Amino acid sequence: MSHTRLAAVAGSFYPAESTALSHLVQHYLNEPTSLATQPDSLPEQPPKALIVPHAGYIYSGVVAAQAFRLLQPFRKRIHHVIVLGPVHRVAVRGLALPGADAFSTPLGSVAIDAAAVQRIESLPQVSTSVAAHAWEHSLEVQLPFLQTVLHDFTLLPLAVGDATPDEVAEVLERLWGEDDTLIVISSDLSHYLSYDQAKRSDSQTVARILQFDHHISHHEACGATPVNGLLELAQRHHLRAYLLDLRNSGDTEGDKDRVVGYSALAFYEADHAQH
Repeated sequence: MSHTRLAAVAGSFYPAESTALSHLVQHYLNEPTSLATQPDSLPEQPPKALIVPHAGYIYSGVVAAQAFRLLQPFRKRIHHVIVLGPVHRVAVRGLALPGADAFSTPLGSVAIDAAAVQRIESLPQVSTSVAAHAWEHSLEVQLPFLQTVLHDFTLLPLAVGDATPDEVAEVLERLWGEDDTLIVISSDLSHYLSYDQAKRSDSQTVARILQFDHHISHHEACGATPVNGLLELAQRHHLRAYLLDLRNSGDTEGDKDRVVGYSALAFYEADHAQH
């Protein structure tokens, strides 16, 4: 029997009505970055991986959009998307598959990549947990952006719990694919520091990510486990990293007493970066 994982946070993290959601996503995609200087000449190839935040859209949507907008020129080239995000509600050991055939949002349904599931389901750190995915927002909030910027793609969402960077990297290695495969890591940065403290902490964390330091702590990034796994593998594959945007909720929502940090980063394969 087929099973579709229904949208759980539509109406709270993002609009539940399809037209309003589509308009909001397009608005964010058209917003300029907050960085004083743009990355120099991004490669004219699709990125291999992105790191994007996963808060409510009013807080982090404009930051996430800076990464997703890079996919628009390649909307018909990218056909497989792997999304990894940390669990927030249900603890899991390792990485959890959703036990579903599709994920839905107000913008429609996306089929789960059955072939990709088969490539990793025999690994000991991979399990299936419908419960872990049922209310998990870190994966779901990426889908409306992907549905907007890509033409036709399959999805493999993985809820990441107690795992090592090596275990995450092993899974990603099996899913690496060609340039029609994109990896999306869902992670915010620091949580509930003051505005100035967060700016210092997040700047240091991003600097370490750009140096492929795969020892980021969960105090520095809530999705540290999948981030570290990606960084370990990205270094092995000689990827190049670019910072696209760095803000916090004090920049976007207004309250600067206790903020959450957000970044958007893109990773490109080295041979593509030479073009």
